[in-house]
Amino acid sequence: MRRIGLGAGVGCALVLLSACDALVPGNRSERAPDLAVFPRADRPIAPIVSTRWSTEEARDRVNEAEDIMDRAGIRPGMTVADIGAGEGYYTVRLAKRVGPDGRVLAEDIMPEVIDALGSRITREDWKNVSVRLGTAADPKLPAGSFDRILMVHMYHEISEPYAFLWNLSPALKADGEVIVVDADRPTDQHGTPPRLLACEFAAMGFRLEQLIPKPTAGGYLARFRRATARPNPAYIRPCTLND
Repeated sequence: MRRIGLGAGVGCALVLLSACDALVPGNRSERAPDLAVFPRADRPIAPIVSTRWSTEEARDRVNEAEDIMDRAGIRPGMTVADIGAGEGYYTVRLAKRVGPDGRVLAEDIMPEVIDALGSRITREDWKNVSVRLGTAADPKLPAGSFDRILMVHMYHEISEPYAFLWNLSPALKADGEVIVVDADRPTDQHGTPPRLLACEFAAMGFRLEQLIPKPTAGGYLARFRRATARPNPAYIRPCTLND
């Protein structure tokens, strides 16, 4: 097991973070054969309890999406993935920001959510948006395609984080970034402690570039870039806070 700390490649930005709550092993249910090579998350996995974090009106009142997109460097012409898109709060605002020369791919793992989001995209006539059904272990993104990949208030719900990040990594362009927005609390309380997040990403070859407190978005924003090649899944060491 990997102890979470600076030696795990988290970076000096995390020195000032306080110790996080202890975690217990995640769900031990049966897994698909192709996942057997990946380690399980050594922490609880939060259940999906809603397709929205808050109402769109409440989020817009605090300028959430505009602020997050500014911090993430979202610009016209970019290609962006919205992972765990839900009802499409970020999807449509990303589509407006990247403009007609950009593209947004909205992904979710629930077929009924994708169907409803597809209907919204059609109804609101967002021509630069497509939707895709992913899985808990693979967002099924095309390789080398994205300037930014956003995961907003959903990372703690990923039941196979190591397989998921391993499959997600090739979708980034060479200078692309993964942007995570989450709450600074234990995963079983629908958040992800920043040190745990950084450790799990580091295990997949990502480097934490910046950690920004974002109380108006419910917690923090973390920016990651690929630093090394993906590891052989057989050699991934899962992160833990209490080994």
